[in-house]
Amino acid sequence: MTEIPEHLLKRAQAARDKSASSEPAAETAAEPAEASAPETAASDSRIPEHLLQRSKAAKAAKSGGDTGDAQTAPGGTVAVADKVGAVVAATPDGGAVPVGAGPGGHTQRLLTVVKSGSIQNVKATPVDKVHTWPHLLAIEFVAALACTAFVFIFSIFVHAPLLQLANTNQTPNPSKAPWYFLGLQELLTVFHPMVAGVTLPGVGLIFMVLLPYVDHNPSNKPEDRKFAYGLMTIHFMFWSVLVIIGSFFRGPGFNFVLPWVEGLFFEL
Repeated sequence: MTEIPEHLLKRAQAARDKSASSEPAAETAAEPAEASAPETAASDSRIPEHLLQRSKAAKAAKSGGDTGDAQTAPGGTVAVADKVGAVVAATPDGGAVPVGAGPGGHTQRLLTVVKSGSIQNVKATPVDKVHTWPHLLAIEFVAALACTAFVFIFSIFVHAPLLQLANTNQTPNPSKAPWYFLGLQELLTVFHPMVAGVTLPGVGLIFMVLLPYVDHNPSNKPEDRKFAYGLMTIHFMFWSVLVIIGSFFRGPGFNFVLPWVEGLFFEL
């Protein structure tokens, strides 16, 4: 149930105090008129008889009577007012039921029915998210500038000379692809070109495209995403091993050699 506001409680208490202070004077002034009140009330048909009896019983109980006034109610019961001013009906079997009580003997009156739920409907709930612009893009732009500055300064102090002019009549042996393609070149020595050059890379690219729609775990902690981190680790180690073998363990004719025996056939 909703808690009653503090200002309403204070207003009700002030009204009760005011009523208690003015009640003795009102009762003194009303005593001369009480003699003729029953006749007037009896003649006034607008006030039901049971309400008049209840009012008399409440006044008698409030004046200090322990048992209060007793009135005979329909059905052989006696209506009395207890110490707190509640009118009850004494049944023949010795029980007491409040006069005008509802089902189960409850005397509370229902004012209204309020649908359960919050009074203020909150449509949007705060979440731990930020917009891509400017938070993410600003950081990425600064990182790109830092990388560009590093490469520019590095190129000033470390020269990267080009190789000699290519001789179209002489193919170098071994002929190796750049390091980032050596993994695919290593697969060509084991599988058919259709499998090594098309099927395996295509399956890998399709899997990476579909991965955001398969894994919906929002956590960034490795212990919460063991499968995803394990799969990425296997993928990284697989291609790393292929690149290392193609760079340092392949000699003339792209045959397997030991670099500490046959030498290194790869230009760093």
